Amino acid sequence: MNGDGKSETGPSAAAAEEDEELVSRKMVYMWGYLPGASPQRSPLLSPAVVKIPPAVESSWKDVSGGGCGFAMATSESGKLITWGSTDDLGQSYVTSGKHGETPEPFPLPPAVCVEKAEAGWAHCVAVTESHEVYTWGWKECIPTGRVFGQVEGDSCEMNIAFSAEQVSPSSQGRKASGGTSSQTEVRGRPERTKKRRISPGKQAAENSSQSENNDLSALPCLVSLAPGVRIVSVAAGGRHTLALSDIGQVWGWGYGGEGQLGSGSRVRLVSSPHPIPCIEPSSYGQVSSSMSSEVQCGRVLGSYVKKIACGGRHSAVITDTGALLTFGWGLYGQCGQGSTDDELSPTCVSSLLGIRIEGVAAGLWHTVCVSSDGDVYSFGGNQFGQLGTGCDQAETLPKLLEAPNLENVNVKTVSCGARHTAVTADEGKVFCWGWNKYGQLGLGDVIDRNAPSEVRIKDCVPKNIACGWWHTLLLGQSSL
Repeated sequence: MNGDGKSETGPSAAAAEEDEELVSRKMVYMWGYLPGASPQRSPLLSPAVVKIPPAVESSWKDVSGGGCGFAMATSESGKLITWGSTDDLGQSYVTSGKHGETPEPFPLPPAVCVEKAEAGWAHCVAVTESHEVYTWGWKECIPTGRVFGQVEGDSCEMNIAFSAEQVSPSSQGRKASGGTSSQTEVRGRPERTKKRRISPGKQAAENSSQSENNDLSALPCLVSLAPGVRIVSVAAGGRHTLALSDIGQVWGWGYGGEGQLGSGSRVRLVSSPHPIPCIEPSSYGQVSSSMSSEVQCGRVLGSYVKKIACGGRHSAVITDTGALLTFGWGLYGQCGQGSTDDELSPTCVSSLLGIRIEGVAAGLWHTVCVSSDGDVYSFGGNQFGQLGTGCDQAETLPKLLEAPNLENVNVKTVSCGARHTAVTADEGKVFCWGWNKYGQLGLGDVIDRNAPSEVRIKDCVPKNIACGWWHTLLLGQSSL
């Protein structure tokens, strides 16, 4: 070691030390409402620091938002941290871990290292470092797979297939799109998972491990996917789930009654992951005669999907070329197709063609996306100002936000709660708008906003933002 305290590998060692310091300075802030997160159950009207559990012996890695009444974030050590409770108004689902106000690791198998996680109304889904998927919560959202949990006090692992009402859509055998490195996915013939019903005795044991109010909930389940499928990100809606593989193929399961699983039909419950053909030209509905043949054959739309999002009953994906596709419930115009019709298959939002979309998020009734230029477009329901357009009028086509607060601002990330929206922008800025009954906008009051309003957090550089249904989480880095 030389005199200035650096070893012979000085530059790399210094860089590693700097990276470690940056990681240690990461902080999580929360505002809004989490039933059970405080004895008084009072909402947080302004950003408050959330401390990582000392037992984790790690630092924060990212925020995952959460669902109805519970919050989630991940640690650098791969632990999923949860807090809050879903016990409010009798909603007792095995979802948050019911840790009350104290954040604690969610009890997944010890060897599981969580890379990313998302939550819907009352179910959660997590993708691991080894590209596997675990999900738990509302039973109708949980597909066939191996269940991990406690049965009569003993640790158990079992294969289980839920309700006989659940079916695989006809699109299971349809040609699927994907990257050139695919075998089973690109050909759209994934090997079907063999389902084995558990015995009545084991079913009774499983049920006995849960309270009478938890009959609708399921323990963590390792999702059975086709051989060779490696998942890199997940998204959770009201009662459906999407997963994105490393070659850009989208998979879906859960409730699909409005087309949110992109199967081309109104299949109610899908019991196992099925591929969603997002790039197939025939999936994109009507194409105007003024559009070029290149668009009609799907080349402009792209070769694979790079990002996914789920709303209450609709879904959205972004392709490698920046095209936005939507499908599912359209009653409020949240599919951006200029109508209030449901979209049963992935359909290109043609009014955004020519604009490269980089980020998308979906709420209960609305959708918000961000372009490569940092512009924000929103569409769908707007009862509480969640579109940020300055009024409460719904939009069936994407509308560019031209709010004074966003002038000369480049938005980087976007997230949607049930009826509110949050974004981070350059120069360390955070903006929120929409429903604010529980302080989920972080502005110090409970007044709704129909235009972007800046959330000021002292000595914090925002890195990511994630909305739960009634709350908001921010991952930041201390600027001190």
